[in-house]
Amino acid sequence: MFKILKSLTKSLGGGKAAAEAPPTTAKSGSLLDKVNKGAPAAVPVEPPKSSEDLCGITPKMAKDEIKAQLKLLFRRYNRSASSLDAKLRSEADQMLNAIVEMREKHFGEI
Repeated sequence: MFKILKSLTKSLGGGKAAAEAPPTTAKSGSLLDKVNKGAPAAVPVEPPKSSEDLCGITPKMAKDEIKAQLKLLFRRYNRSASSLDAKLRSEADQMLNAIVEMREKHFGEI
């Protein structure tokens, strides 16, 4: 068993054993630099959108169009509200709140 591992190490290492690898020096950078090298860049944070933007409602839309749009969005996001995925569930919760806000604004209190 040991001979097999030794031969695999030599074949994968280009003929050099793992113990013969040159040691890393402090000149190549600190451990923190090595860890941060693979870190993703900061993601810009977008300002929160208004309920109209989230629902896709424009001032030019008729009441029937608004009602149809809210109905479609409610059907879509009500299903997602019970998802096991936390990100999907929080997005659905945000959208459902926006839908309720738009419904109350355009059609009165529920």
